[in-house]
Amino acid sequence: MRLHSSISIALLASAALMAQAQTEARPDQSGSCAEVSSSNAFLGISTIRLWPGDAPEAKGTGCDDIPTLSVLRPQPGRENGSAVIVMPGGAYMGLAAILEGREVADWFAARGFTAFVLRYRLGKKYLLPIPLVDARRAVQLVRARARDYHVAPNRIAIIGFSAGGSLAGLAATQFVPGNPDAEDPIERVSSRPDYVVLGYPWIGAVSPNTAHLSYCKLMDVMDRCEELQKAYSPDLFVTRDTPPTFIYHTTDDATVPVEQALRFYEALLKAGVSGEIHIFAHGAHGSGLGSGNATLDQWPNLLENWLRDKGLLTPEAAVVSGH
Repeated sequence: MRLHSSISIALLASAALMAQAQTEARPDQSGSCAEVSSSNAFLGISTIRLWPGDAPEAKGTGCDDIPTLSVLRPQPGRENGSAVIVMPGGAYMGLAAILEGREVADWFAARGFTAFVLRYRLGKKYLLPIPLVDARRAVQLVRARARDYHVAPNRIAIIGFSAGGSLAGLAATQFVPGNPDAEDPIERVSSRPDYVVLGYPWIGAVSPNTAHLSYCKLMDVMDRCEELQKAYSPDLFVTRDTPPTFIYHTTDDATVPVEQALRFYEALLKAGVSGEIHIFAHGAHGSGLGSGNATLDQWPNLLENWLRDKGLLTPEAAVVSGH
């Protein structure tokens, strides 16, 4: 009886997350997605395409076919030379663009980072590895244009939540080296991020286990699940070259079990990679920066300490000045 109850709770949580993801995606479906080349100088925001033309394997020309980066710049004079690429979650069905995108980018920008919010392709239309292709390109673009954004090419962090945490984990462990002979200058640089932050990451997204949220079930690819699981489980690809990583999760997350974050952390330890993990006793999935919870609101302070320890909050004068 207890088993059936647990499964029911997990399925309800999965349904709730899907509903949230679809709600977040609805504005895009009505045509109000981030428009390429738009700029709001007053708020210091602009949006750029990841590729100048159609993205690789694009299946159309609508908003959901065009991966973009929305750029949020820090207050003039407060730049520190660090960059962060934010990857919102949404079960690979939509994007929690405010909770796990804009709010997070603003938090980093307030601390001197130049922040980029990634709108990656997803859903059944764009199965893995397409989201990973977009994530890699985002890191390469920021690194290739580091001078333009007054950031250091070796101070690029990525942060992802839930499905965005799955994607950030993949980007951190399945990066591609730059090709010095590439015609496209962006492809000449590595897609390896320098630092990684994972918020309640859906590390075990690709799994045939439907007792918890399953990418294979959501995308109707259960027949290929074993193959996909071997290819896109971030913890299986951690090596000594994986970047230093900070992880946040809660013990009673009913949608993504905390064991998934622990699995990635244990892989970091085995590989000898610097890792820091903070697990809170209570907190629902999708808490973002804390969502007003007196306890969970503390985790960004822990992240700030980690960023300071890594030197990412200390201004790099030559880079910031553009020299």
